[in-house]
Amino acid sequence: MFSRRALVRLILPLVVEQFLAVTIGLSDTIMVANVGEAAVSGISIVDAINILLIQVFSALATGGAVVAAQYIGSGNRESACGAAKQLLYAITFLSLVIMGLCLVFRTPILFLVYGDLDPEILSNALIYFEFTAISYPFLAIYNAGAALFRAMGNSKISMMVSLIDNVVHIGGDAVLIYGCGWGTAGAGLATLLARMLAALAMFWLICRSSNLIYIDHPFHVVLEFGMIRRILNIGVPNGLENGMFQIGKLIVQRLVTTFGTSAIAANAVAGSISTITSIPGNAISLALITVVGQCIGAKNYAQSTYYTKRLVGVAYLSMGTLNLALFLLAAPVVGVYHLDPAATGSAVRILEAFAVCSATIWVPAFVLPNSLRAAGDVKFTMLTSVFSMWVFRIGFCYILTVSLGMGVLGVWYAMYIDWAVRSAVFLQRYRGGKWKTKKVI
Repeated sequence: MFSRRALVRLILPLVVEQFLAVTIGLSDTIMVANVGEAAVSGISIVDAINILLIQVFSALATGGAVVAAQYIGSGNRESACGAAKQLLYAITFLSLVIMGLCLVFRTPILFLVYGDLDPEILSNALIYFEFTAISYPFLAIYNAGAALFRAMGNSKISMMVSLIDNVVHIGGDAVLIYGCGWGTAGAGLATLLARMLAALAMFWLICRSSNLIYIDHPFHVVLEFGMIRRILNIGVPNGLENGMFQIGKLIVQRLVTTFGTSAIAANAVAGSISTITSIPGNAISLALITVVGQCIGAKNYAQSTYYTKRLVGVAYLSMGTLNLALFLLAAPVVGVYHLDPAATGSAVRILEAFAVCSATIWVPAFVLPNSLRAAGDVKFTMLTSVFSMWVFRIGFCYILTVSLGMGVLGVWYAMYIDWAVRSAVFLQRYRGGKWKTKKVI
């Protein structure tokens, strides 16, 4: 069903898009850092909440992508387009509700998550929260369009729109922060304008009838609750999984802050460097939704298995190469950050262990599950991921750091235990073949 050329056309733009998200995100952070410590703190605590909410939109978009991809595989273009239209309505409605709640209750939300904040930090956080909350519907529309283009095997569109979005974002920061001197308001407005432009571009593109999947007469609203239910059956478990995962990460990050400045610095540096090696794996995970979804829609389970093994193998090869380089170059790379000796030593040890574990057990823990999700086996992946996160990662995190006194290293070792458990369970699930019995369309 997919030639080598088609797979390359699908995966390469996804790799570029993931790379842009990491590198331009770092550039954005550096530019915002010049606003001042209170502004940076306010923006960072709001972004932690934003990431949690963004996962909700991404999960719902994935639900629509799985349904649309399966309809494409079955040769039912009309239903694929119908799924796209209902996804647009559902994700827009949800984002508007979340936007309204965040605008009205943004102060109580910040107090609920972080407790009492310094007045200056709170002031900056409220300003940034207001702008980013207004951007939620635009971000949701962009995510829906990007997921639908990937479902039809066209990831180049989402890559190009993402590039424009990030360039506008960085340029907006430069003009509004440095040129106009608007500080946090400038950073928030730049984010809002970039997401508005990306959403408008994606909306215009997905409404073109020349696409395999397109949205016809989007302002003529006709709700099909059966189709919306199919999308939610995939999107809701995926959203709960992502949301619980992010909440767990926030708990772990709060624990890290108790270990002292050196540990916090080592954890932050290791975290930013390690994201680079996951880029090809994340790209292939997204590609699996399209490839396996279309194979399942065509009821061609043999090809679904074939492409899953092939793409998992590519993920192992690409991530193995990057992690080998990381293992060999960990010390000089960490040296660029000019940390104190204790933080440098910790960061190097973290990255060396990370490189080994990432090269061996990350792929079945995070790439393979997307094959199960594309087949509709989302409740199992949700339950496994949530259970492993809270029992093994968070549980062992406290055992290794508090009881055994391993400090920040224990946080990372607990994460590897979580990966190992996920890998074992997902491999067994895939080999057992129960995912073939799931029905989405």
